Amino acid sequence: TSLTRSPKTRSASAYPNLSLKRKRRACARLFLFNNVLDIKLLPTLSKPNNKKIVLLVLDGLGGLPLSPGGPTELEAARTPLLDQLTLEGALGEIVPVSPGVTPGSGAATLALLGYDPVKFPVGRGTLEARGVEIPVGVSDVAARGNFCTIDSFGHITDRRAGRLSSAKAVPLVSRLSKITVPGAEFDIRHLKHYRFAIVLRGTGLNSDITDTDPQEIGLPPLPAVARSATSEHSASLINQWIGKAQTILSNETTPNMVTLRGFSCDPQLPTLDELYSLKAGCIAIYPLYRGVARLTGMNTIPITGTSPADHFASLRTQNSKYDFFFVHIKETDTFGEDGDFDGKVDAIERIDTALQEVLELDPDVLVVTGDHSTPSRMQSHSWHPVPLLLWAPATVRQDTSTEFGERTCSVGGLGRFPATELMPLMLAHAERLEKFGA
Repeated sequence: TSLTRSPKTRSASAYPNLSLKRKRRACARLFLFNNVLDIKLLPTLSKPNNKKIVLLVLDGLGGLPLSPGGPTELEAARTPLLDQLTLEGALGEIVPVSPGVTPGSGAATLALLGYDPVKFPVGRGTLEARGVEIPVGVSDVAARGNFCTIDSFGHITDRRAGRLSSAKAVPLVSRLSKITVPGAEFDIRHLKHYRFAIVLRGTGLNSDITDTDPQEIGLPPLPAVARSATSEHSASLINQWIGKAQTILSNETTPNMVTLRGFSCDPQLPTLDELYSLKAGCIAIYPLYRGVARLTGMNTIPITGTSPADHFASLRTQNSKYDFFFVHIKETDTFGEDGDFDGKVDAIERIDTALQEVLELDPDVLVVTGDHSTPSRMQSHSWHPVPLLLWAPATVRQDTSTEFGERTCSVGGLGRFPATELMPLMLAHAERLEKFGA
């Protein structure tokens, strides 16, 4: 899709103040990734107060230009309110896992909340299942399922079954819920569109199992394979269930097969209250992010609609009840994965327009960022650093940035740092951390 609007910035030449010297200084400000603040330190420093923090996550925010020198989606969007916040705040970049590593949504979101996704690995299955309120225990096996389409040779032609509608998926999930496998109990529930969650319960189970989704079209679905002897029984039960699911779907044109990934169990994470002395609320539509919220001790807040304005209206109604709000908006990522540059630009512009409602609540700290980058040019998650805007009128050290975009963020005053360090930074600006040491 070509860009059909006049972007607010056009090329690197539109940034005359970003000299080579400044760019080199920005690179020198990189944090050492092996010196990430230990999550165990924060409970000893955290203290409650009446300050409010809002973390606004625009899923897949980071992008790329369609051609060299052009604007990214964020740079092309007309965002007067975000640009005003930039003028009053400071910019930077975050790296979800490590330079060059493309993160999954669960890992990237947990990193934003201060959980090192390498030290605290959580499978997508558990996150999705908890998101739709399926209990997941330490001895259960949870997975995220996709309806997909295969051809007569058994090769996947569409991993998402044409982004199957929820209206068609719900009755299919109902049919799959009737599958029985001796020696096991399966709990399956619809998530959204072509996605479902499934939890296996029984004795002697282990979630150390490989995904059945090859993540590419033109290949057949993979069998579930045990990574260890203790998970062989679980893998066998999963493969039996998949075989019966394929039989049920065999008369369908699309979808006519399923894939499973993210096999996992309850990781027993410490809660945000235990770590940071925060009463936290989550405003999100997609189950995965509501699952993250429940695993980390957040309360999930109802939303009456799907627009950015609906998200912020929920924030307004609950503003007095929480210290910390995690607000997640999905559509920026959806347009990125669909390769729709203009759609992602429009989504960012709608968020900017609706953001006034959040500012009217006068939060003490507002952070706008993404969990990861999803450039529409790539139609997938990527390893690129994620733009970050910090607005905290009482405590922020302003930089010289005037527009919120990838180029300005790359030389912003906050520098580039691991996403796991964002939480202590927000707490510090909310004056919720004690001094460390004598």
